[in-house]
Amino acid sequence: MSIRAIIAEDELLAGQCIAAMAKAYGIEVLAECKDGEETIRSLQKHRPDLLFLDVQMPGIDGFGVLQEVQPEIVPAVIFTTAYDHYAVRAFEHDAVDYLLKPFDEERFRKAVDRARQQLGNSSHHAELIGHLLRELNAARQAPTGPQRLVIRSKGQIAFVRVDEVDWIEASHNYVRIHVGKDVYLLRETIGEIETRLESERFLRIHRSLIVNVDRIRRLEACGYGEYLVVLQDGKKLSLSRGYRERLDRLVDKLGVSTETSAQGPDLPAAALRKS
Repeated sequence: MSIRAIIAEDELLAGQCIAAMAKAYGIEVLAECKDGEETIRSLQKHRPDLLFLDVQMPGIDGFGVLQEVQPEIVPAVIFTTAYDHYAVRAFEHDAVDYLLKPFDEERFRKAVDRARQQLGNSSHHAELIGHLLRELNAARQAPTGPQRLVIRSKGQIAFVRVDEVDWIEASHNYVRIHVGKDVYLLRETIGEIETRLESERFLRIHRSLIVNVDRIRRLEACGYGEYLVVLQDGKKLSLSRGYRERLDRLVDKLGVSTETSAQGPDLPAAALRKS
């Protein structure tokens, strides 16, 4: 069957990629929308069969779009997002599928096939949702935390392995991710990215700093309960008193003493790695 679709995606390159894959699978793309309001207008105008819907968009987000549109014109929805924590809400909105960026053509094809099944026979809907839940459960049982970060900047997409990250610093509503001599700017708050990282691998040491535990060479006492965290490359980062308890829990788990000596504690990187 022929499928008519709308793409709602605020990232130009991501929107172009989705449109190209959609057309390759015989989907007629009626409109490409850059924000929530434009998406709502296009849904009301075109009444499509399928909507590729990004969650985070300027103004009204993806979930807001579905709440604003009359139920009778809401099409089948495939959510597209870089954040897996939106999955439960996506299922609540009866999503056909949930594409976690970056996705390849094979994963896209499976999502489109599910959409075709649902559009062709509504009785398959419960079966499809059950299949999605099983996949999500399997993903949750896999190693926690993302294996790589997808960073979009100036028309390019960088794929950064999480275990290559040295440290992260806050920069308003962005974070700067330091990987060797390279620095990447990611549109997330430091609190948001902290929740996505493995707590035993990445340690919040300051309200604006997260460090890869495997990059820590030693700690240097600098008075008043504060320390400097010295990385393998010699970079020194402040460990504030408010985050000292987190460090204590980590080193207690690893059986490392942080009693202050005349020279201050010296914690080799090997001692701070997960045993």
